[in-house]
Amino acid sequence: MRMATPTEHAFLSASSSGRWLNCTAAPRYEAEFGEDDKTVYAAEGTLAHRICELSAQYNFNIITKRKLNSQIKKLRENELFQEEMITTGVFYAEYLRNKSLTFANKPYTTWEVKVDFSDYVPEGFGTCDCVMIGDDTLHITDYKHGKGVEVSAKNNSQMRLYALGALKQYASIFGSAIKKVSMAIIQPRITEDVSEEVLTVEELLQWGENIKPIALKAYSGFGEFKCGTWCRFCKGKAVCKARTENNTALEDFKGFAIEGKLTEEEKQSDSFPNRLTDNEVAEMLIRGADLVAWYNDLQDYALNAILDGKVINGFKVVEGRSNRAFSDTDKAIEAFKGAGYEEKDLYKPKEPLTLSALEKLAGKKKFAELVGSLVIKPQGKPTLVPESDKREPYHPAAVDFKGVGNDG
Repeated sequence: MRMATPTEHAFLSASSSGRWLNCTAAPRYEAEFGEDDKTVYAAEGTLAHRICELSAQYNFNIITKRKLNSQIKKLRENELFQEEMITTGVFYAEYLRNKSLTFANKPYTTWEVKVDFSDYVPEGFGTCDCVMIGDDTLHITDYKHGKGVEVSAKNNSQMRLYALGALKQYASIFGSAIKKVSMAIIQPRITEDVSEEVLTVEELLQWGENIKPIALKAYSGFGEFKCGTWCRFCKGKAVCKARTENNTALEDFKGFAIEGKLTEEEKQSDSFPNRLTDNEVAEMLIRGADLVAWYNDLQDYALNAILDGKVINGFKVVEGRSNRAFSDTDKAIEAFKGAGYEEKDLYKPKEPLTLSALEKLAGKKKFAELVGSLVIKPQGKPTLVPESDKREPYHPAAVDFKGVGNDG
């Protein structure tokens, strides 16, 4: 079996494993859409990863302060550089430093390790941000710069594949000394809580054996389509027929066998025969979870298709609403002044940056020192989510006692 070179992308990548382990048809299907163009977000992530690596190497005395500063100075010239990347890099480095102190003896630590997990996934390879080995534990850390989706290390297939590759990589050095594998995901732009999972080597190896036939099926081209939350980052999600069938199946609800899900009270009640019961509402919420996202994806696809010169029958692209703007704001203001208007009437009052912008400016640690005691967090608006969501159920902040105790 040919191993891909480091400059290539693994066909069954660890980062997309959450998709192909569920929808085994996804890899071959997505291949029809060609390679992704490198996005600004991907480029930002690459830059942030480099800063994290340098910060960690300085923390571990691998490079000097002078070397760190000279490298950061060069990276600042990148148009995508943001001061926040320094803060997130320090957070990453401090986590690794603190983690290293939990070992009885100084652990072996290295960064940007290419790992091969092709014993479990055909042509499977990837890169661990950091590998740390000490006592009886192999610890791997993955830094994620995105702030759109919080990712858990629990049951995380990407991390487990990296761990399998790292075990193989260092087997000749550490052998059977490694008894446990711990995996951590750091997302400082979303949360300061680091998600971790710990498995025994036996548990990890068994998981690897369990996914072998699934990976082979996904690689071979004989996979099956299966829709779910993993569709979110699929390149072909907008025009996938399986996803369309899954969503349009809602039209068949009239024939859906809901009886078994009704309570005894609901079965016996015919007071409102034309209304959905609460149990039926719950069932439809589950079945329709992807409906809005699917329709929005269709709209995005159709818009881009028409802009590319294709025809989508019954639809056209028009110019959307836009707001008026001055071609030269300074010149416009001078015109008002010349007409006798006072400057104080032409400008908004001075207002501070938002809380988030100030935190980004100072960094989370400095922000907490300066104004942490002044930050309040009002109760959020009630939001409907699946019961599996890890957040606590909503409880009204307080009962409105208006009028309580008045006699009239």
